[in-house]
Amino acid sequence: MSLWAPLDGARSPLSDSHNARLGALDNAMNTQRLLTALALTSSLAFGSFWYWAGEHWSVYATTAAATDRTPLYYRDPDGAPLWSAGPKKNDSGRDYLPVYDDDKATPAPLKPKQQAEDTSRKVMYYRNPMGLPDTSPVPKKDSMGMDYVPVYEGDDTDDGSVKLSLGKIQRTGVKSEPAERLPIRVSIKAPGTIQLDERRVSVIAMRAESFVQKVANVTTGTHVKAGQPLMEIYSAAVASAAADYLATITSDKVGQVEKYRSGSRQRLTNLAVPEQVISKIDKSHVAPVTVQWSSPRDGIVLERNAIEGMRANPGDVLFRIADISAVWALVDVAERDLGSIEVGQPVSIRARSFSGRTFSGKISVIYPQVNRDTRTARVRIELDNPDFALLPDMYVDAEIDTADGAPVLAVPESSVLDTGSRQAVLVDKGEGRFEPRVVKVGRRGGGFIEIRDGLAAGEAVVTSANFLIDAESNLKAALKGFAEATQQPSNGASDAMGDHK
Repeated sequence: MSLWAPLDGARSPLSDSHNARLGALDNAMNTQRLLTALALTSSLAFGSFWYWAGEHWSVYATTAAATDRTPLYYRDPDGAPLWSAGPKKNDSGRDYLPVYDDDKATPAPLKPKQQAEDTSRKVMYYRNPMGLPDTSPVPKKDSMGMDYVPVYEGDDTDDGSVKLSLGKIQRTGVKSEPAERLPIRVSIKAPGTIQLDERRVSVIAMRAESFVQKVANVTTGTHVKAGQPLMEIYSAAVASAAADYLATITSDKVGQVEKYRSGSRQRLTNLAVPEQVISKIDKSHVAPVTVQWSSPRDGIVLERNAIEGMRANPGDVLFRIADISAVWALVDVAERDLGSIEVGQPVSIRARSFSGRTFSGKISVIYPQVNRDTRTARVRIELDNPDFALLPDMYVDAEIDTADGAPVLAVPESSVLDTGSRQAVLVDKGEGRFEPRVVKVGRRGGGFIEIRDGLAAGEAVVTSANFLIDAESNLKAALKGFAEATQQPSNGASDAMGDHK
């Protein structure tokens, strides 16, 4: 329908074309109303809509989008640096605004004084509102018509530091601890095995041709006592030596016989006849046909080769007995740790067979040779083994305590960012500002790292979420470098144009 028509119903020559233009205008306005209604409906569905605020467009968030989220904290609606953990009102009676996980507060219409820049601080430059590496010395707008954001003096520095908001610090769980002086307990860990003490091993071998007449009820693994009978041996050489010795001790002659008696006894000793057998001949004046061999020490039978009726040639080992009440732990220490160990240092040994038990010992020998293949050196630790729990060739793990009583400047291990060629910490400067600091580290131990240079006692370092801050600092430096690189060609081009003019 046309917006107007002649009152008398007469048709004017221009009425048709005029009515057609008015009809098109009506259709366009109806279409615009429909699109506006659809846009408003879509904006409400997504939780925000745009409105004209004086000289620029602003986005207004609806309460429907915020009902499904839990506020992180509440901020002062007038922009003052005040926060609250729960809802409250300010001195003017206005409600604090909620801040959610996306670090954006629910917007409210700004007062004119809030729209103006903070005149109490000096504006250093203006940065791109979308985070692009673009800055401007004067206010300007980007390609989308958004105002560049002012950066005030103190908000940005050239020392590589990064500043985080309170909300981001709370979400990422940033924690700091002061550097302090304390002793570093450095423990060197090395694998090894249990070996017999070479000084506590005995073998029973015949020194003359012999025959095994009888073997006691002793087998491999049996614990024996010193002097306990093991077997009976017949040896012609031993029998002959025993008869000669008996003849000398029963002779009435003195002088030459006394010297001969001493030689006969030494002959029995050279044939390894047990001392108990010789003493028995002295008392009984009887030369035995067979000789009873006994254990020379307390220990465990590691090897039994004696069999009744067998013939034993000179040098044949019939029994091998070892005392395992004290054993060795031979561990392989890495070449890089040799400078930190010395003879006499305490060592804790944990056998893989006894997970909850620790054996204590001391370093007795550092072998003077490094394995060319494994780049390790053998270290001997002497251990008491009263209950025979540690057995030969058992795997063990050694922990050598190289603690130094002198306190040094140290920080927790988690605070050091180590790239292999560079070690750094993040120094907490307060008010959400963190400064990367290159340091020189020393010994490590007990969850701490020695700081030899680059940090002073009492300075707080970040111990948690430092990798996230370091990543943001690196990103900031990269964007700044990119911005400088992109500005140089443009400046050069303008200079060239100026020269051309």
